[in-house]
Amino acid sequence: MIIYKSPKEIEKIRAAGSIVNKTLKLLFENLKPGATTQKLDGIAEEYIKSQGAVPSFKGYNGFPGSICVSIDDEVVHGIPGPRIIREGQIVGIDVGVFKNGYHGDAACTFPVGDIDDPDKELMKIGEECLLKGIEKARLGNRIGDIGQAIQDHAEKHGYSVVRDLVGHGIGKKLHEEPQVPHYGKAGTGLELKLGLVIAIEPMINAGDFQVRIRDDNWTIVTADGKRSVHFEHTIAITENGPKVLTK
Repeated sequence: MIIYKSPKEIEKIRAAGSIVNKTLKLLFENLKPGATTQKLDGIAEEYIKSQGAVPSFKGYNGFPGSICVSIDDEVVHGIPGPRIIREGQIVGIDVGVFKNGYHGDAACTFPVGDIDDPDKELMKIGEECLLKGIEKARLGNRIGDIGQAIQDHAEKHGYSVVRDLVGHGIGKKLHEEPQVPHYGKAGTGLELKLGLVIAIEPMINAGDFQVRIRDDNWTIVTADGKRSVHFEHTIAITENGPKVLTK
């Protein structure tokens, strides 16, 4: 069942989304060589709680962290722990916040110090894919319009779009209907109507789109070991076009 949100509900999601955005900025400031992923997790949890909110991910289906930290070939759902972050890595951080009954969700892939040119290009195209998808999130368009825009842009530059994981509706629950694939055919799928709130989160791989899950039953990695990036915003369908709620 798809739950369309009222303007008041969208404002509550935006309030949670604002904390998400500020958390990501704070984490980037602390993303230094030598830091552990566990340290980042603690910084995030402390800040989120200081804002009268709670981390959406902690305990979600048993997930042990407050944030997901995914490094290099890790696509999503990396568990924070003793791993040390090193110069030249790319680190995807996914943050969810629950406040006043509603969730906000966003992710960004960050460079650690100086990174190689191929990684810079992968990050650039990955972020552009998200923006291309958001641009299609307009009244009267369909889910497939979002997916095709993302897929076309990624593949035009020689990259691939992860297919086993998709975006989602969001609101009182972290994951709601509809699913939002980041590939597809324009003009197909659910029509985008006023009050729909979705998280668009393309995962773009340098190599093949296939992925596998590690033995921890959480961390998703590229099957070919090549690097991956993840960018996400929570957006609302409005009469004036897509409204980003995690800015």
